Amino acid sequence: MSASRSSQSGTPRVVITGVGAVTNLGLDAPSSWAGMRAGRSGITSITDAWFERWPREKWSVHISGAIKDFDPGRRIDPREARRIDRFAQLGITAAVEAVESSGIDFGKCDATRCGVIIGSGIGGILTIEQSQGVLTEKGPDRISPFTVPRLMPNAASGDVSIRFGLQGPSSAHATACASSGHSIGDAFKIMQRGEADVMVAGGAEGAICSLTLGAFMTMKALSTRNDEPTKASRPFDRDRDGFVLSEGSGVLVLETEAHAKARGAEILAELVGYGASSDAAHITAPDAEGRGAARAMTLALQDAGLNPSDIDYVNAHGTSTPLGDAAEVAAVTRVFGDHARKSKGGKLMMSSTKSMVGHCLGASGGVEMLACLGAIREGIVTPTINCENPDDGFDLDFVPHTARERSCRYAMNNTFGFGGHNVTLLIGRYGG
Repeated sequence: MSASRSSQSGTPRVVITGVGAVTNLGLDAPSSWAGMRAGRSGITSITDAWFERWPREKWSVHISGAIKDFDPGRRIDPREARRIDRFAQLGITAAVEAVESSGIDFGKCDATRCGVIIGSGIGGILTIEQSQGVLTEKGPDRISPFTVPRLMPNAASGDVSIRFGLQGPSSAHATACASSGHSIGDAFKIMQRGEADVMVAGGAEGAICSLTLGAFMTMKALSTRNDEPTKASRPFDRDRDGFVLSEGSGVLVLETEAHAKARGAEILAELVGYGASSDAAHITAPDAEGRGAARAMTLALQDAGLNPSDIDYVNAHGTSTPLGDAAEVAAVTRVFGDHARKSKGGKLMMSSTKSMVGHCLGASGGVEMLACLGAIREGIVTPTINCENPDDGFDLDFVPHTARERSCRYAMNNTFGFGGHNVTLLIGRYGG
């Protein structure tokens, strides 16, 4: 396994010591995880206020995965919070929780060897929309001087590095829905190269606004199951009709094993593999045969020194789109063969957290690491709710309806994005 290989090669082992999240299931990681375990949906109807400017009949989509009752002032100075876009508020909040849960004191660390990568698929789109409105209605001299730092996709990374004084590698991936996966994976590789001891990594997205909803709506990407919001996101089900636009953040604290052990940290799991690829096929549609996604999974397995049969659970990208779900099933079947096929007695479990949370775009990979950690640490595999009738030919165990107790040694996290970006992460139970 990768641990012994890493030890022999001198490559540092990388472990997870902290986790933070803000989702429509909960305002922190424990409550978000509890919602996932319970198979609860966070999808709701859009409020009437949304339709004041443009009447309801202009919109074919009336649902979203908005986060209710989020108060950035819980972890950010209220005056500072007003100067930060919602996506960065979510990212900073999750990062602070991750750092606090890890118990790390950055004041006792070498700041030049501590970094941050928090990705976002869209960045400060709310600021862009609001600022365009100010420009149109009031003129250029009324645009806020905070507009540029608010809209930058790297704002969350910059703010987190400033807050904790992290002077090591700092960046932000903007690879659509693969942004979190790339961020965590690249942080992993930075540490394996010996360039950092600690990395705060994940993703954040706060893109529920008229411009984003309207754009996804007109490209027919969103579910229009408006009368049943909690049943709208239904990955792998034959009646799926698109994803549900959501917001959120998920952030991890990664440390080298040596650094974590030296300070007596609780190690939650080990990050053991990372694979990335491109479809090079279409700007929005996946390769229909899932070849790029399969390559990312294979590369992650090779990176970890694992066989397909070693994987117990796959947290699918599973967006609930007709093309995306079919391509991912094709890719998983290509990689795992009979280990994945229910009809052949395959033991692999694959579920989609998006059935409950919806699609958090660039934050998805970070948010969905909660499910992977829960499978590894608690032996609880989160369900794919609303998967009532799997599509024809989908011969996989989607863990339908309710969570399942099953001991898991290794879990895989898939995130795929527009542009043909594919990322796979692998975590395993830490054995010392």
